[in-house]
Amino acid sequence: MGNKAELGTFLRSRRARLQPADAGLRQYGERRRVPGLRREELAQLAGVSVDYYVRFEQGRAENVSDTVIDAVATALRLDQAERQHLLHLVRPDVTGARPAQRVRPGLRRLLDSLPDTPALVVGRRTDILAWNEPFTALLLVDLAALAPERRNLTWLHFCDERLRGRYVDWECKARDLVAILRMDLGRHQCDPEYTDLVAQLTERSPEFARLWEDQEVREKTHGEYEIWHPAAGTFTLAYETLRLPDDPDQALVVYTAEAGSPAEPALRAVVEGARPLV
Repeated sequence: MGNKAELGTFLRSRRARLQPADAGLRQYGERRRVPGLRREELAQLAGVSVDYYVRFEQGRAENVSDTVIDAVATALRLDQAERQHLLHLVRPDVTGARPAQRVRPGLRRLLDSLPDTPALVVGRRTDILAWNEPFTALLLVDLAALAPERRNLTWLHFCDERLRGRYVDWECKARDLVAILRMDLGRHQCDPEYTDLVAQLTERSPEFARLWEDQEVREKTHGEYEIWHPAAGTFTLAYETLRLPDDPDQALVVYTAEAGSPAEPALRAVVEGARPLV
């Protein structure tokens, strides 16, 4: 069994968001001392004994079967990302600390071959492993000048005031980053660099601490964000996230503007404004 505290906190948070009526259980008007479903109610829905579910939630159940994990996930109405996170918590990767990540030269050349398209490679812990010039033009942050441990998307979003106004809906982007970081932590529970980063962010940013308590997890493979930039005003960029088949701990993220949309000339202004005159 993996990180017992993390598993228990996650399961309790998911029980708390479900009411008995949501799960088709009868209520008899009694005053409830806990929000959401009780352990015995969840056990009933999952088809396991109360004692077994208590041990499962506390991380004391050994050799938990796929059937039980699936039954608990179904009872809690977990989405696909939450189900995957639960599986990671129950059956963690116990590798521990891992060597520093390296980006293949070919991938770096690919970034440089996109002169008009912001792109970056994101690694474990939302670390920024590589980027191109249009991406730094979009952020208006000189990533090369930062210490390697500060080239981190989550750290920059919560702790660098220069990014405060870059995303129009700062809270939405913040929630996405926290949920992605927690999902990643589930995959690498035994890596001390994750817990160090979370501890630093929690101490530095009350906003991060608040969102971290929500236990949200998700994979963000595509979507869009509304951006504000001093050279172009407000515009919307779409993004696509492509995980590398031979290294799922690295992902290529590319930002694009829809052809013919107001974002197209706005992005062009951002990129061209960052290029030196010749």
